Amino acid sequence: MPTRFDLHAHSTASDGTLSPAQLMQRAHAAGVEVMALTDHDTLEGLPEAAAEARELGLGFVPGVEVSVSWQAITVHIVGLGVAWDSEVLGRGLAGLREFRDWRAEEMGRRLAKTGIEGAYEGARELSNGRLISRTHFARFLVKSRHAPDVRAVFRKFLVNGKPGFVSGQWAELEDAVRWIRSAGGQAVIAHPARYPLTRGKLRRLISEFSEVGGAALEVVSGSHSRDDYFTMARHARDFGLLASAGSDYHGPEHPWIELGRLPDLPDGCNAIWKEWKISH
Repeated sequence: MPTRFDLHAHSTASDGTLSPAQLMQRAHAAGVEVMALTDHDTLEGLPEAAAEARELGLGFVPGVEVSVSWQAITVHIVGLGVAWDSEVLGRGLAGLREFRDWRAEEMGRRLAKTGIEGAYEGARELSNGRLISRTHFARFLVKSRHAPDVRAVFRKFLVNGKPGFVSGQWAELEDAVRWIRSAGGQAVIAHPARYPLTRGKLRRLISEFSEVGGAALEVVSGSHSRDDYFTMARHARDFGLLASAGSDYHGPEHPWIELGRLPDLPDGCNAIWKEWKISH
């Protein structure tokens, strides 16, 4: 890559631990030249991130990560280059945040039944009154010594079959892509190798995504292995999709994922940014 892109990252507007401005500062310091902010189901952090990026001379791509229910699992669709004043996208995301609020309260109720009091209030405090995610519950449970780390919390409390799990009721795939496109953006399947799908089901997801107007696969991701890069590159080529790259960075507490450390896209990929005109 002649320019260093990172097109998937989170701030305190969702479940990251750096403010939007701090995230842009860290990206700039890490040598990233074009940075996207893609918080879960919210556009709240985009104005702050865009302003800081301008000050730094950092290329900025406004984005979002939309939660989708597909075949009884949750998948994430990143929108890149979205207008944050889009009414259609804004209404769609508002509905998802309403469900998130109810889910957070229900998670708190279910954890209370196991003897863990104050989980909802603790997660809400850690979210600074913004969007509450499972990650905020996990951080609270680590802080209150119910588990040694966030990964252990998910295994013990927050996945299917565990006491704090509440199944998602998210957007339809077609709706998520439509919202993103209506806001002038391009839709990308985030970290496609991470979903618990057989090869056949993953290709069915990619096919449906392409049919409803999806643009790209996140070929290079902070949660992908080297083999995943080449497998996802083949899927992108097979379905005529563009290729994206993003760390899925959430903060310095996760040192195994850092901004600016993404490898080049595999040969033969058609990069999503190839036709972009990036302003600094």
